[in-house]
Amino acid sequence: MVRLGILLRRRGQAARALTLTLKFAGGTSWEKTRRLPEPSAHDDDLRVLAYQLMDAAGLQRGRLTGLALKGDDLVDADQAAEQISLDGAREARLVAEAAIDRGRDKFGPGIIGPATVFRRAS
Repeated sequence: MVRLGILLRRRGQAARALTLTLKFAGGTSWEKTRRLPEPSAHDDDLRVLAYQLMDAAGLQRGRLTGLALKGDDLVDADQAAEQISLDGAREARLVAEAAIDRGRDKFGPGIIGPATVFRRAS
């Protein structure tokens, strides 16, 4: 979900919907698409919808062999309306997301996570 958000933001796009495709050992597959309330490329928005899609799959004991999450009905990010929010925590996460994106652009994809590499300051 984070990778999808990163790719959308780097391309200057926002998704209006997400499609989850699951492939099972017997060769069967399951696919479900859900729309976002508004176009978004933010990790939190994509994560919430992806979890809803996973819940809708109702996975029990099936042997899952493949999983794909795809952004659908893409629009330019500047066409996506940005609502004013009174949710301070969400606003802080969006500011942090932008800062993390700038760090990834400057230092590489390993800036956040267990594989973080520290480089000497030049």
